[in-house]
Amino acid sequence: MIVREMPTPGSTDAITEMANYPLYVVTTSVGDKVSGCLAGFVTQCSIQPLRFIVCISKVNHTFGLAERSKSLGLHLLGSDQGDVASLFGEISGHEETKFTRVDWSRGITGAPVLAECAAWVEGSIINRMNAGDHEAFLMSVTDGGAGTHAGRFMLRDAGDFEPGQPA
Repeated sequence: MIVREMPTPGSTDAITEMANYPLYVVTTSVGDKVSGCLAGFVTQCSIQPLRFIVCISKVNHTFGLAERSKSLGLHLLGSDQGDVASLFGEISGHEETKFTRVDWSRGITGAPVLAECAAWVEGSIINRMNAGDHEAFLMSVTDGGAGTHAGRFMLRDAGDFEPGQPA
């Protein structure tokens, strides 16, 4: 576990340095092309209808495909899934097809659904918003379920990861 020093009082970085939140694998497809990445900027934003906001870095391979896609898959990883988090967080889709290394199937929206996770949803992209260096995708959930892995893989669990996206 990585222990971070307390931020300097008055620092605007304090909230980001102290935050610890679940990491997700976001997946998408267009035709026969599939892509996925590790994402932390994800939140449920509506109960009825069930919706999530999923933010994807604009330099990420997955962003290029998500821009043209109609749907996303969202997978909460279990606490024992550091290998999957590393695959989708440290390996760039520009360099390797990650989906040859995991079991998956197409969901009802066409989004790739990982066979191994703690929980998952998929849904239609109903809106997009520029969020700075990320794009925010508003997703309306159409299907989902529980997975077979317990716990949650958290930001602090990935403290030694090196991002796979190009510099």
